[in-house]
Amino acid sequence: MVNNILILSDSLNTCVQDLGRKGYRSYGVPISGAMDKYSAILANKLLNNEEGASVLEMTLTGPKILFEDHTLIVLTGADMSPMLNGKPITMNFVYAVNTSDVLSFGKLMFGTRTYLGVKGGFKTEKILNSRSFYKGITTKERVDKGDRMAIAGYEKELEVTSSKIKVKASHFNTKKLEVTKGPEYNRLTKKQRELLFSKRFKIDVQNDRMGYQIKNKFTTIKNNEIITSITIPGTVQLTPSGKLIIMMRDCPTTGGYPRILQLTDIAINQLAQKKENDIFKFDLESSFDFLGRLVSRFKD
Repeated sequence: MVNNILILSDSLNTCVQDLGRKGYRSYGVPISGAMDKYSAILANKLLNNEEGASVLEMTLTGPKILFEDHTLIVLTGADMSPMLNGKPITMNFVYAVNTSDVLSFGKLMFGTRTYLGVKGGFKTEKILNSRSFYKGITTKERVDKGDRMAIAGYEKELEVTSSKIKVKASHFNTKKLEVTKGPEYNRLTKKQRELLFSKRFKIDVQNDRMGYQIKNKFTTIKNNEIITSITIPGTVQLTPSGKLIIMMRDCPTTGGYPRILQLTDIAINQLAQKKENDIFKFDLESSFDFLGRLVSRFKD
């Protein structure tokens, strides 16, 4: 059985995301997936869903949502002052909703992206093993007013739950983004490397799911041409004009600018919760931390 929600109002940029399309980059298909994977996975963990279940990603503002059937919900990530039937509800806490309940949002308190998880996940179209919205692949690239969206059926009697977790504030307000050296890092001079890790950078108005541009210019490098090469989410490119661009989840599979740094996945999640004029510094990951992160991937 499939249930539904109805979108009652527009929002800035709301879309369905899961953990992305893996294995199709050789065909030029971006990975996509939730910008802040940590918050998306947290929503599913709290609901006892599979961690890759699809969620609704909302950026800066959220739509008003009518639940046409009962289910369980949770909100993670940025705090947009959520309300259920006009009454404030708590982030990172599982709620039971009934038929005709309305979820709405108010003032953005912190962060940039909020994730709505429902029991069993959203059941929108699945293309190339993912439900992640992406223009040219899925029918829709964003959620609009009037859309009726399928969610998993929930036939159990609504249960009372106390599932809740406290998320570290540093996930949203950290001023340091951890990086490793990129393939063209060695093209930078010693002075440029020192500047790269001492300078404070400000996020430009041009920031979205494809990439974050940096407002203040960096110094250029003499040998700035490379053969078109692989880019992945978190790749930091340096353009001939000195503009830094950080690739995000919807980034193209290749690029032609020097790749001087690579954000860790944790740093990508943290950057996804930042917006225009937020300030940060790059922090080079130590060899010890890198090896520890590598080893953790092979643990049960």
